[in-house]
Amino acid sequence: MSAYPHAAATTVQPAEAAESADIPACAAPLPVLGRDVTVPLVTGGEVTYAALDYAASAPALQRVWDDVAAYAPYYGSVHRGAGYLSQLSTDLFENSRAVVAEFLGCRPGDQVVFTRSTTDSLNLLAAVVPAGCEVFVFETEHHASLLPWRDARVTYLNAPRTPAEAVATLERALAGRDPKAPALVCVTGASNVTGELWPVRELAAAAHARGARIVLDAAQLAPHHPVDIAALDVDWVAFSGHKLYAPFGSGVLAGRADWLGDAEPYLAGGGASRKVVRRADGGVDVDWHTTSARHEAGSPNVIGVYAIASACKALTEAGFDALAAREQRLVGRVRAGLAGVPEVRVLSLFGDDAPRVGVLSFVVEGWNSSHFAAALSAEYGIGVRDGLFCAHPLLRTLLDSDPGEAGECGAPEAEPGERSLNAIRVSFGAGTPDEHVERFVRAVTELVREGARWNYRTEDGRCVPDRDGAAA
Repeated sequence: MSAYPHAAATTVQPAEAAESADIPACAAPLPVLGRDVTVPLVTGGEVTYAALDYAASAPALQRVWDDVAAYAPYYGSVHRGAGYLSQLSTDLFENSRAVVAEFLGCRPGDQVVFTRSTTDSLNLLAAVVPAGCEVFVFETEHHASLLPWRDARVTYLNAPRTPAEAVATLERALAGRDPKAPALVCVTGASNVTGELWPVRELAAAAHARGARIVLDAAQLAPHHPVDIAALDVDWVAFSGHKLYAPFGSGVLAGRADWLGDAEPYLAGGGASRKVVRRADGGVDVDWHTTSARHEAGSPNVIGVYAIASACKALTEAGFDALAAREQRLVGRVRAGLAGVPEVRVLSLFGDDAPRVGVLSFVVEGWNSSHFAAALSAEYGIGVRDGLFCAHPLLRTLLDSDPGEAGECGAPEAEPGERSLNAIRVSFGAGTPDEHVERFVRAVTELVREGARWNYRTEDGRCVPDRDGAAA
């Protein structure tokens, strides 16, 4: 049954998949789950869904799903069982740790800790920073990087407008501090709003020159480019499996072991403890693990961890150079298409020519961004994201908004046609077919020039198709 029960009889179908003259077919997209899913159009009929919201959650690679399915019958408890399946699962779990360490270029002595997500990884790091540690964070960070440092002294740095300014801003902030006192810099590798690449190696050098450490939020970088801890000279890297073409809610924090080993366990419980004994006075003494297990209490998500390792292998075997080259052709096609619509403004910190991954955000003159995103979905079968992308300070800077202006992540309050403090984000990657990008560019052009074909209303903070029917 159609999700649009009041659809009109007429149908507006996106063009069939075709080779694009702008995107040579020298590299094929990797097979992903959902590539053949069809969705109803509000105007009638169905179309293959164009998933262009990779920056939120990338579709799982078919290879990853197949690997997980093959392992699933052999699932067993990890580190706790003497049976064959438990031993097999333990070996698979620890081998996955080694795969991830190789994928990230970890140094001897680095630890790989499995978490639930990038957010969980950075909260874990925030829980182990030494007392008195000062944290330096650019206002441009995702909330996962911006907010966890509640027990530290935090210095928020203004948004830079060039990579060189980012380095200079950090150097000024670190100048004069005691290099022997603990300090941590947190920076993204690629913005989840603009997709722009940050000068990670240069920022790491600036941090280390003043005795500070640095953690890299690689949630948006790792799915698109190699991340090498040793080459970048960062102290820690955090990323999520669900952005790396793996499902099941797992993440990684990898890097230096000393702060992790010196702190109390992130979670107290089984698996984190080596020995627990009662004292004569009735209390309990605990001998905690000093390895990654110290911060992995409880039964681990072995399937999620294996999925991450499978994704790491798949991306490595496919070749990042080929994947990145194809993605850059897609980026070029989107940028060229949006540049051809004067009403569209692409958001950027570092300028239009700044290198970026397959993530772009934009606003459209005369449109509420939620209304525009809803029309892309309902009339073209295209899934994008609208809102503030859990990066409120950055979006407010890019949109030149007043701090008190209404607007929140994923729930804009403006009605269709009204100005809204939110933007539209299109994102794609290794599994994106050429046709999805072509359809998106055509849909943006048609919506701006011809308007929406359907009426929309705000319902529970979201813009949705109106039951009353087509636009006049």
